[in-house]
Amino acid sequence: MRVLVVDDEPLLADVVAATLRREAIAVDIAYDGAEALAQVDINSYDVMVLDRDLPLVHGDDVCKQLLESGVDTRILMLTAAAEVADRVAGLGVGADDYLTKPFALAELVARVRALARRSRPASPPVLERAGIRLDPARREVSRLGAPVSMPRKEFAVLEELLRADGAVVSTEDLLERAWDENIDPFTGVVRLTILKLRRRLGEPPIIETVSGIGYQIP
Repeated sequence: MRVLVVDDEPLLADVVAATLRREAIAVDIAYDGAEALAQVDINSYDVMVLDRDLPLVHGDDVCKQLLESGVDTRILMLTAAAEVADRVAGLGVGADDYLTKPFALAELVARVRALARRSRPASPPVLERAGIRLDPARREVSRLGAPVSMPRKEFAVLEELLRADGAVVSTEDLLERAWDENIDPFTGVVRLTILKLRRRLGEPPIIETVSGIGYQIP
């Protein structure tokens, strides 16, 4: 999953981003509406966590432009305004969900995950394949019933491979969905992460390399 956090309060944006990253979610940050729209032109996001009162381009206008462009990004709008009329207005301009400040970070994570499920073809909340069981909400992995402790990036890559349901996932797609904009696309970070993930999951190996294309769990 990849998320764009948009807020003109750097401290809040950084806290939200850090919280999501601890959940094995790739996160980029924008501090105004114009930067958010520029990021969406470059990257594909499952969810945008969007402050409503933004400089340069208001959050409402960001919503409208995304809606008009036809992108699949789901929008969780944040605002200090708690009145029903404000929530209705935010949903009316294209937001998919609404959260008032102050909010519990655990609730924000849950709402982001719920929206991300809506941005993709339906998949079960717990992913299972080839003896692997992955629970995204609890960040738990097991193989044949035995728990497997896993760092965030390996967890994120394994989640993408399981969501593919046997299909091949390209290196480019893994970079897009499991890393943020600061990653160098010419590094061997995906190959190295897959190598570590194979070792962590043990024998027999379940992740196959499809030469010149990517990886799969058949």
